[in-house]
Amino acid sequence: MTDKTLEPGVVPGRLDASAYDAHFSDLHPPLEGHEALVAADRCYFCHDAPCVTACPTDIDIPLFIRQIATGTPESAARTIFNQNILGGMCARVCPTETLCEEACVRELAEGKPVEIGRLQRYATDTLMDQDVHPFTRAAPTGKSLAVVGAGPAGLACAHRAAMLGHDVTIYDARPKPGGLNEFGIAAYKSTDDFAAREVDWLMQIGGITLRHEQALGRDVTLDALQQQHDAVFLGLGLGAVNALGLEGEDKGGLEDAVDFIAELRQASDLSKLPIGRDVVVIGGGMTAIDAAVQAKLLGALNVSLVYRRGRERMNASAFEQDLAASKGVRIITNATPKAIHGNGAVREIEFEYTDDDLTPTGQTVRLPADQVFKAIGQKLEGAGLPALDGGKIAVQGAGRTSVNGVWAGGDCAAGGDDLTVTAVAEGRDAAEDIHSHLTAEG
Repeated sequence: MTDKTLEPGVVPGRLDASAYDAHFSDLHPPLEGHEALVAADRCYFCHDAPCVTACPTDIDIPLFIRQIATGTPESAARTIFNQNILGGMCARVCPTETLCEEACVRELAEGKPVEIGRLQRYATDTLMDQDVHPFTRAAPTGKSLAVVGAGPAGLACAHRAAMLGHDVTIYDARPKPGGLNEFGIAAYKSTDDFAAREVDWLMQIGGITLRHEQALGRDVTLDALQQQHDAVFLGLGLGAVNALGLEGEDKGGLEDAVDFIAELRQASDLSKLPIGRDVVVIGGGMTAIDAAVQAKLLGALNVSLVYRRGRERMNASAFEQDLAASKGVRIITNATPKAIHGNGAVREIEFEYTDDDLTPTGQTVRLPADQVFKAIGQKLEGAGLPALDGGKIAVQGAGRTSVNGVWAGGDCAAGGDDLTVTAVAEGRDAAEDIHSHLTAEG
């Protein structure tokens, strides 16, 4: 990120020192023991539970809630981790309101679902706080797997493959593992360095080696990995960011929302992080919401989130949209960026209103802006990749690519919905398929 202290209006320390801790505290505080029992008691323990069908990782939700209700949260955690080894993080960041909780019978009958996400966090935190790892490795198979990317898909694949007895080496481009869990989500969703602690806990399975600052195409190649290992899993995420395509996009004060969020997540002192007075975020997904809310929490006076379509078309859930509005973020819809104004640094950004089909109406609006965050989607980058489908790696079945011996999953693979929980499921399932492939070879 550029030195924004040199840009008028973009300064650090907009709030009193004590305000930062309060603003970035846990979005959903954990349940206490009695609260968890009361919440668990609301579950009907459905036989054909629709919440399980709605969970991308197929967690047996009625079972783990019953285990909490009977006073065995550690057993509940094992039920969760058996399907989702990153169940602790997913309990914090999953859009449960549009997945398991939306399908909950209580939601359909009363408009108030069982708090599945918070119960999952209660169970997983209970076991992880005991520094207990619920799985052990199988006998060594003598086979090795290269995993590219230490994000949710790569970590889930690596853990399951290691558990099945394979030796795993993870190659990650960043200096720390975790992927979007570490660098790409709002700080108030994952407090107390949880993402890093979860990776350390996951690594207790053994058999996994982490190699940092190893980017595919820069430091390692797919061909070389295939020669060194028996199989390769690509979980490298999406490293490039789409551009607005407007003149002046290189002006000071314009940056990618993912870079802003990453810097905030790694900052040791939020009061030292510069933020503008008038902030504009362009986009309608989770990254846009996270950037907009955190800009407001850092002390920006005016924060506007602008999306080119209507609110019902935003990728961010209604809950996230309401959260942004509750923090003072103004959401402007059906507006497309048209021009960037300012000398050297952005001062205004001009939008043109559109119809629902993105047809321009001819009406424009200029928003004052000393800082603009672009959150209009990311794209895959890298050379020598398997065949692509719509800009992502084409996959069949449990992540098999066009290259024999190479699998892919998570955001870099076609067909997913760019959710942490989906990435975990794809990494886990790929590991099982890789295991079948390697053991069948003998």
